[in-house]
Amino acid sequence: MMFRKKVITAVIGLTVALFASGFSVAETRVVPGSEEQIVLSYAPLVKKAAPAVVNIFTKKTIQQRARPSLFNDPFFEQFFGKGFGSRKSKKRTQSSLGSGVIVNADGTIVTNYHVIAGADEITVALQDRREFDAVLVLEDERTDLAVLRIDGEGEPFPFLEFYNSDKLEIGDLVVAIGNPFGVGQTVTSGIVSALGRTTGTLNDIKSFIQTDAAINPGNSGGALLTMSGKIAGINSAIFSKGGGSLGIGFAIPANLVQSVLKNGLATGQVIRPWLGADGQTVTRDVAEGLGLDRTGGVLVSSVYEGSAADLGGLKTGDVIVMVNGYEVLDPQALLYRFSTGIIGEKAALQIYRGEEIRELNIPLMTAPETPERDLIALSGQQPLAGATVGNLSPAFALEIGIPASIKGVIITEVQKRSVAARYGVRAGDLVRSVNQQKVRTTRQLNTLLLEAEGRWTITVVRKGRSLTFQVSR
Repeated sequence: MMFRKKVITAVIGLTVALFASGFSVAETRVVPGSEEQIVLSYAPLVKKAAPAVVNIFTKKTIQQRARPSLFNDPFFEQFFGKGFGSRKSKKRTQSSLGSGVIVNADGTIVTNYHVIAGADEITVALQDRREFDAVLVLEDERTDLAVLRIDGEGEPFPFLEFYNSDKLEIGDLVVAIGNPFGVGQTVTSGIVSALGRTTGTLNDIKSFIQTDAAINPGNSGGALLTMSGKIAGINSAIFSKGGGSLGIGFAIPANLVQSVLKNGLATGQVIRPWLGADGQTVTRDVAEGLGLDRTGGVLVSSVYEGSAADLGGLKTGDVIVMVNGYEVLDPQALLYRFSTGIIGEKAALQIYRGEEIRELNIPLMTAPETPERDLIALSGQQPLAGATVGNLSPAFALEIGIPASIKGVIITEVQKRSVAARYGVRAGDLVRSVNQQKVRTTRQLNTLLLEAEGRWTITVVRKGRSLTFQVSR
């Protein structure tokens, strides 16, 4: 407060002196370059950044089922013919809006996955009212990120640079720019309220920046900016009971956004590093049992053979406390740190092994696709006809959102009104055994089903629970 008073006093004194000397004071605005300038106005920052924040409009076709008609009753069909009075399903177009940020002069745009999910048409509108048809380049539901591209026919677009989001601190000033409620580009300001917020869901690699800068529906995909005008994060969600801002908004950190871009643009699909180890948070009880004088960190419970953790020398019983110099308090933080790495590089882990502190260099590798998925659509006279099954590998498991350590054969799809659907089989069920024989591969499963002599006892695992059903022909 004393500093601010001194700045204001100095400005007033200079202005009075200039007027006293007969000089006029011209109003000039520049990009903030010091704390004194920042406290006076956000306008220079916004003027520089706003042209790179775009509005995104999407359209998708929704198939509406027709309501049942009285004339579809068999009683009327015998007089008027089959299909009399039937109503065809209707199609309607659903529109939605969001925001995005141009991150390269070539027209590369980052937005949220949920903004463009299922869209048939994507239109991007710039601040100068120009509109472009956008092409979807990359989408990643796990991080809620998507990458679009627009064609400027050789003319460069305004764009924003990324900030190292690991340098953010609670209390830092930030500015959010987006298109809330479709009213047009809007700017709000606030501070970083918290860091490392997660939703607590399985395989969640979001480590949100929490801010009290007002974020409302339509802000999704917009920019959360530092006072230097760089991207601190991509606005993603709000905590709200009524749809409006309650001062709790979330943004995806810039470092995670950059890792998705670097690891995914080259191949057109999002690939990210995988440690290949499972573990639990070191609580007070766990720390006492291990003889540690601190809580926090990840106690390694298993290491996948041939994974990056295995090749890097990580062992069961190790406690991971730091990755690349950043503290790791729980498995979610460890997952985030690895997910923001660049494939082909290495991660420096600090671990406790017994009472000794060690440093390990872990190669950043993708999860292996071994065994191959070997997807098979089951058919024939057997209870799983109409289901599609695949072999689980670490890569496949992570793709569908289950722990990479799970092995076996999983049901990926069940056709409506199929035999499998009638028996209550669901996508996501893990087929454990058929007639007391353990299922290891899709081809073995297919053989067991077809060779059974009219009687099947099938055991599946659904959300951790074993379910067994018997069928006789």
